[in-house]
Amino acid sequence: MNIRAVLFDLDGTLADTAPDLGAALNSLLRALGQPEKALADIRPHSSHGAAALLAFGMGITPEHPDYPGLRRRYLDEYQACNGEASVLFDGIPELLEEIDGRNLVWGIVTNKPEALARELADALPLPVLPAVLVGGDTCAQAKPSPQPLHHACAAIGIPAAHCLYIGDAERDMQAAKNAGMVAVLAEWGYIGADDCIADWPADYTVRHPADIVRLL
Repeated sequence: MNIRAVLFDLDGTLADTAPDLGAALNSLLRALGQPEKALADIRPHSSHGAAALLAFGMGITPEHPDYPGLRRRYLDEYQACNGEASVLFDGIPELLEEIDGRNLVWGIVTNKPEALARELADALPLPVLPAVLVGGDTCAQAKPSPQPLHHACAAIGIPAAHCLYIGDAERDMQAAKNAGMVAVLAEWGYIGADDCIADWPADYTVRHPADIVRLL
């Protein structure tokens, strides 16, 4: 495949961020006098951003008149704890070192707002720093649009055809295919029991970060 770069989604792929995302949601729920949610129930929603978490936590959708204010309050709560309990998934440090040892480039393309993504990346014990980080608001469109992935390619100077994109959500696989990248589904991520991953347009499905080495 002549892979020259490996790009990762952040939440549920590179790092287990559900503890912080869940803590922020429960902090907001407490402030509103609503019952808290168990982390195990929050986890499957953790790859899908504030909208999914607010929908799960309190049944609020973006069409609701209170949504903009609640989203802002949720993001404020999350910023206050961003990175405190988040950890790299097992095997990710070794994978990043393997990528670096092969003189390949790696980066992050996430739908998390760029400022929050950068704060989180700074807090994580990454053994090798990313060459590029693209957030959900870096470009005019977020995933599943290919625009963020193409933006990352332009930043690192590597064509999409020579990139792996690793994610744990359907939109990640769609974005990778739309961009012309090799789409790799991370089964260790926040995949829900009702997700039909067989229908997602992944080129490869891997159970552990170590399994990605064979694709390099």
